[in-house]
Formats: sequence, structure tokens, C-alpha cells
Amino acid sequence: MKKLFMILAAAGILAVSAPLSVYAEPGQTEPAKEEVAEEAAEDQAEAVPAEEEVAEEQVETQAEESTTFHAAIKQKFIEGGALWMTPIILVLVLGLALCIERILYLLFSKSNSKKLLKKIEDALAEGGIEKAKEVARNTRGPVASIMYQGLMHADQGVDVVERTITSYGSVQISLLEKGLSWIALFIAIAPSLGFLGTVVGMIQAFDDIQKAGDISPNVVAGGMKVALITTVAGLIVAMILQIFYNLILALIEGLTTDMEDSSITLVDILTDYEKSNK
Repeated sequence: MKKLFMILAAAGILAVSAPLSVYAEPGQTEPAKEEVAEEAAEDQAEAVPAEEEVAEEQVETQAEESTTFHAAIKQKFIEGGALWMTPIILVLVLGLALCIERILYLLFSKSNSKKLLKKIEDALAEGGIEKAKEVARNTRGPVASIMYQGLMHADQGVDVVERTITSYGSVQISLLEKGLSWIALFIAIAPSLGFLGTVVGMIQAFDDIQKAGDISPNVVAGGMKVALITTVAGLIVAMILQIFYNLILALIEGLTTDMEDSSITLVDILTDYEKSNK
């Protein structure tokens, strides 16, 4: 019996202690959770300054690279010699100014020729030559100018209109090509100035060798550096201007083609207008 009571007592103690331990576990895990949360907050707080430091380092690196690039350009300009580098830079500035002026002029000279021809055709049907002239006069661009000149001689016949359009087309093309000869001149001058600086640098190098009486790298380096820098600068300027020059030629070619097509269409419109009024 004693053994039975002891077994029952042990079972009762186990049955009572099990729920107590279950209820005690949440109370023990709450401090652990708080500690984990505190550690995560500390890690996040440490990560934010680290990210800020990385961002600041990137900004400083970019600023240093930009400063280094400008400083290198300035240093090469000084090493090339102001006597030879200044004319090359001046050629670049003037050439770019002319190129930008031509590009803007040609872009603003573009117009919707098909829409303009439609307006002129409708104006001829509604109000005759005078209304068509008014439409062409109020439209910008070389295409409209050529059409206006053709309409001004519409009463003299289609043959006269064709000759007028051809003659005035040549005038408009010359206006489109205005300034191209100067750009071509700058393209040729830039490398020539660089080569001139090269020749002068070589002469300076040989003079230094003659004075020193020794062919050493330190003696030759100064003159050779001037020679190479001026040559590179002249070639770079020529290549930049050549790109813009070809772009201008492409724009002029497009406008010229548009003028030719529009002129042919205008002659056809005037021919049909004369036939309808006979």
C-alpha cells in the first residue's frame, strides 16, 4: 500500500508541475524576445551610419574624379604651351559657335511640306492665286519661300513658274550652306596648328640636346611633350568639328530634297489649276 501511495503521490506531483512549467515558459521567453529586439535595433542603428559613410565616400570619390579630370585638362593645356594651345581652343570655340548656329537655323527651317501643299491647293480652289500666296507668305522655311516665288509668277504660265522656282531654289540652297566654308576652314586649320606645334616642339628638343651636349630623356622630354600634346589637341578639335559638319550636310540634303519634291508638286497643282480655269 505504501508503494501505491508513493506512486500516486509522484504522479500527482508530476501532473501539477507540468502545467506550472508550461505557464512559466512564456514568462521566460519574453525577456529573450526583448533582448533579440534590442540587438536588432542596435544592429540597424549601426547600419544606418555605415550606409551614410558609404554614400559620403561615393560622393567624395566622384568629386575627386571630376576635379582630377579638370585638373588634368588644365595641366595638359599648360604643358602644351599657351602659344599653341590657345589658337587651337579658339578654333574649337568659333567652329562650335558656327555649327550650333547652322544646326538651329536648319532645324527651324524645317516645315511640313505636305500639309503646306494641301493648304495651298485648298486656297487655290477657294480664293485663287492671291489666297494661296497669303498661305505661303505666312509659313516659315525655304520650301514656303520657293512656293511663294512660284505663285507670284503663276499668271505668266507654268514654264515661267518652273524657271522661277529653279532660280530661287539655288538662292535658298546658298542660304542654307552659309558659313560652311568657315567650318571647313577650321577643320583644316586645327590639325595644322597641332602639327605646327609638333614641329616647333621637335626643334626645341633638338636645341635642348645641342645645348646639353647629351641625348638624355630629361633633355628631350620637354620638347617632345609639347609636340605630342599640340598634335592630339588639334586632331581632337578637327574630329569634333567634322562630326558637326557632317550633321549639317545631312540636314541641308534633307531640306534640298524636300524643296525639290515640293516644287514638282506645286507645278502639278498650278497646271491642274490652269486647266480647271480654262
